Amino acid sequence: MSHKSSRQFSKTLAALVISVLVCPALLRSQQDDDVIRTNTDLVVLNVTVTDKAGQYVPGLKLSDFTIFEDGKQVLPEGISSFSVHESPFASVVLLDTSSSMESRLSLARSAAIRFLDRLREEDVAAVYKFDSKVEQLQEFSSEKDLAPMAYGVKATGMTTLNDAIVDAAKALATRPEKRKAIVILSDGLDTYSKASSDKAIESALAVGASIYAVDMSASNGSSSRNQQSAAVLRGFAEKSGGRFVATPGGPALRDAFANIADELGHQYTIAFRPLNQAHDGKWHKLDVKTSHPDLLVRSRKAYRAQRS
Repeated sequence: MSHKSSRQFSKTLAALVISVLVCPALLRSQQDDDVIRTNTDLVVLNVTVTDKAGQYVPGLKLSDFTIFEDGKQVLPEGISSFSVHESPFASVVLLDTSSSMESRLSLARSAAIRFLDRLREEDVAAVYKFDSKVEQLQEFSSEKDLAPMAYGVKATGMTTLNDAIVDAAKALATRPEKRKAIVILSDGLDTYSKASSDKAIESALAVGASIYAVDMSASNGSSSRNQQSAAVLRGFAEKSGGRFVATPGGPALRDAFANIADELGHQYTIAFRPLNQAHDGKWHKLDVKTSHPDLLVRSRKAYRAQRS
């Protein structure tokens, strides 16, 4: 090998060695950037603020809010983002089509239409049905009516509520909107899911989705005929910062869905980096307060630390 070729080979070898040593570091750096961009370590809060008359309160600033994690205040430098209620939202409507819903299915469809009708142009919603399996009826869109196939659905089979929530969360994870919600119409307990209720709520919270649960078993009376079912639905709503609705049906049910759509259009979204740095899979309590003691605040009650 000539002296020139030997020198060229040495340079090439040196460059190769440097690339082997440096590229993993660059790769790790890129991976770290990806982690930051996907905000896997952030907790997202959808916050509803009303006055004592139940009217939504606009115009609040980040300085009006204080966040507590396990009783300790999250300092301003821990806040990653703050957006006002004008931002668009994505939602998934889960329609229970199990056999027990036979006498209520038409009413449930009517309520879902009322919800879709209140969407703003920038908001989107998808519709799923769940019985013994979960199936998408309508892709994300701003359409004001249900897709034609939703009108041919029959009430049959078991109830896979938990699986439906997990699937809804997966669908919402693909959406760019910061504010997300899962709206449930159901009359009974889960009887056939592979996922547990803990897995369901964890999936919803992981994508920052609030759960709005409407107890359809109350449609023939002023209270739920299934207290255990109502407790499960209420738990989903309270843990995620959504709302539980028990309604006698008819116009009251349709109005409840219209009110849910209105609420989603009047929220604040706050993302913060949690104080707890132990990725131990444990639940941590959350509390959001405002500097105005006469205002009422509703948001998710906890988050689960991601396992390392």
